[in-house]
Amino acid sequence: MNEKNKIQSISELFASRIPTLIWVSIVYAGTIILQFLKEPLILESAVFTALFTLHVLLHWNSYRITQKTFWIYFSIQAALVYLCAILMRDGYQAVLIGLLPILIAQSLGYSFRVKRAVFIALISIIVFFDSALTVGDRDELIVFLPIFVLMLIVVLAYAILFFKQVQERLKVQSFLEDLRAAHDKVEELTLANERQRMARDLHDTLAQGVAGLIMSLEAADAHMSQNHMERAHEIIRQSMQQARRTLAEARRAIDNLRLKSAPEIDFKEAVADEIEHFHGATGIMVTKDYRFNKKLSRLQMEHSLHIIKECLTNIARHAKADKVYLSVSSQDNNLIVEIKDNGIGFRTDDIGKDAGHYGLLGLKERVRLISGEVYMNSTSEGTSIKFKVPLTKGEHI
Repeated sequence: MNEKNKIQSISELFASRIPTLIWVSIVYAGTIILQFLKEPLILESAVFTALFTLHVLLHWNSYRITQKTFWIYFSIQAALVYLCAILMRDGYQAVLIGLLPILIAQSLGYSFRVKRAVFIALISIIVFFDSALTVGDRDELIVFLPIFVLMLIVVLAYAILFFKQVQERLKVQSFLEDLRAAHDKVEELTLANERQRMARDLHDTLAQGVAGLIMSLEAADAHMSQNHMERAHEIIRQSMQQARRTLAEARRAIDNLRLKSAPEIDFKEAVADEIEHFHGATGIMVTKDYRFNKKLSRLQMEHSLHIIKECLTNIARHAKADKVYLSVSSQDNNLIVEIKDNGIGFRTDDIGKDAGHYGLLGLKERVRLISGEVYMNSTSEGTSIKFKVPLTKGEHI
């Protein structure tokens, strides 16, 4: 909320219509009555009525006043109060006591500064003394001065309190706007994260599963062309099992249950199953070095298995390797997994840039989700992917 809107909000709240109308009506009626009780002045009363009406109209539209035009508005209103007071010689007390404190309070509503408050108060006191001495005498001044000062103190105290309340209200409104903006941002980020999660799940279930089936069927076709029917039938049976597993994983992803609803899985056995399936589908030998004896959380196990599966799938599809080394160990309370091959390698700078190839990008996202770190090194002589995941204090198996 900018400064102009704040000033308008304060002015609109301060110059509430009904109380202002009631108060100025009382002041006007009191002034006329006091004057006519001593000496009726028809012409002066008519001019007074016109000036008083102009004062009320300006006050009524004071919310249109800006910081640049404030001093013009204040000067005109002070002059109108002064003229109304000297026109009604026998009722000037009501004008000064009724209008000056209200003008001061209204002025403070635009911007409460100590210097401005003191300056406006001094001008009002000068107007009071000058008009009182012009139309009255010193005895009356002595009588009405304490009343004016008391009225001024009350109005200033009320103005300060009201202004603070308005400021708090503006702060609350600003806070609510910021909170609403933050809520919209969180909702936007939540949707973005959900889209990323769905993309990972689709890739790690359907895409990887279908890719594995294609590799298995290609291997079976190759064996059939060489009349190795028994081996081809074995691969086809494994493919059928893999298809069922892929379907089950896809259903879990759709239901947003994933491995959270599955029975407890042994990480070592799960890694061995992935290696066995990879060897059965590709014929590539995998050297395994498993030296890990701590328990993983369900989330860490889920993402780690998907990362290993993604690495093996990429080796089978792109690396043209004939040797793979997979190491699982623990060091300084971290899970360390390293997968190497002797394939043709790839450009690590191109990760995530090729449309339709998001496996390694999803791998990085999974490592980030479990607060891990991933290191990739790829040359024409092979590729090494290593990721490290910090572990909470776990029990030894």
